[in-house]
Amino acid sequence: MTGLAGRFFASALIYAVLGMSLGLLMGITKDHTQMPTHAHLLLIGWVSFTLIGFFYHLFPERASSRWANVHFWLAQASILVLIAGLAQIFAGYESGELFAAVGSIGLLISTVLFAIIAWPAFGRGHAPL
Repeated sequence: MTGLAGRFFASALIYAVLGMSLGLLMGITKDHTQMPTHAHLLLIGWVSFTLIGFFYHLFPERASSRWANVHFWLAQASILVLIAGLAQIFAGYESGELFAAVGSIGLLISTVLFAIIAWPAFGRGHAPL
């Protein structure tokens, strides 16, 4: 897997290791306050980014646009900001709320962008971006 598909899949592997490591740490310490952070790392970072990587692998013409590259970088920056915010919130720092909100909005925008990029792959007569 190469190109944009490979970059999404490689980042998904990193998020999987981070999310599972956080889960192991919570189990060892019996402190589960970071459970939402752990869940977001695994569901968005591991599961969603894996699926996106496979989509771009199966539809390489969709991955070749400038917008697909924007999608990648927006999604990566947004998940990092979201995770930092969630970690702060569940560590007891209200300052994390702004980071979590910005990261969440960024992920929503990146998902809408992905939907716009992906939609033509499932219909007829649509021109590529």
